Amino acid sequence: MKTEVTRLLGIEYPIIQGGMAQVAEHRLGTSVSEAGGLGIIGAAGATAEWVREQIRQAKAFTEKPFGVNIMLMSSHTEEVAHVVVEEGVKVVTTGAGTPEKYMSMWKEAGIKIIPVVASVAHAKRMERCGADAVVAEGCEAGGHIGENTTMVLVPQIVDAVSIPVIAAGGIGDGRGMAAAFMLGASGVQIGTHFVVVKESIAHENYKNAIIKAKDIDSKVTGRTTGHPVRALRNQMTKEYLRLEKEGASFEELELLTLGGLRKAVVEGDVVEGSLMAGQIAGMIKEQLTSKQLIEKLMKETKGLIGEVYE
Repeated sequence: MKTEVTRLLGIEYPIIQGGMAQVAEHRLGTSVSEAGGLGIIGAAGATAEWVREQIRQAKAFTEKPFGVNIMLMSSHTEEVAHVVVEEGVKVVTTGAGTPEKYMSMWKEAGIKIIPVVASVAHAKRMERCGADAVVAEGCEAGGHIGENTTMVLVPQIVDAVSIPVIAAGGIGDGRGMAAAFMLGASGVQIGTHFVVVKESIAHENYKNAIIKAKDIDSKVTGRTTGHPVRALRNQMTKEYLRLEKEGASFEELELLTLGGLRKAVVEGDVVEGSLMAGQIAGMIKEQLTSKQLIEKLMKETKGLIGEVYE
């Protein structure tokens, strides 16, 4: 399936793996790239040296393109921004801020820059700054989210910019992919489903919580702080929402979630950990390899819209 995104990135299928913090490391990323998508190493709040080592590990496993997701709020952003240039990374996706400060350096290095956006204004700004594409992420997604749903966000951004748009949020099967293409997207970014794949280092308890999740098991915390986060409901989200309702301070709420993602991903704590997952968790019923998942997605998509993009 050839689209603007596959041609831009030199990949076989228009599927990009989300840069999930603590989950998206070189083993997951290379498994996705080897399967024909674009694997991503999630820098999150990691040090520049950790990111450098992950990039080198990825290069040892695959010769296919892969990218690095840079969280622009990290205290290590400056150093990581230089590491991706030094290590010859081909693609950078960004989140939690604007990458304008680094755009010229990355462009000079031949890096394709794809910011994750949640509004039309942000998308237009990124296009003006030289972004090669944008990921339009709806609030169905896991982790940090905006307000608009994928269904309304994607077509508005497609209409507003001339660069390729990649849809994200609420995409878990071929129906979601086909819908994204019908909305005008040239590719999709998928996160939650890749948390569960066999190559993912996420704890089995975390994976099983996603597989067992129902349609109503997704909750958003942090709306009162201006930093909403979507995760599976558990004791932590219940307590967080209670404290929010009672008007707890930002510091008190932050303390509750401190180290929460690590608890879920590494320790498998599904009670107090932050089980970040999108609303598609209710659609995920089995654990596959990255290759099996991508093949399944492409087969389902082509069954619905044929070879429209060939």
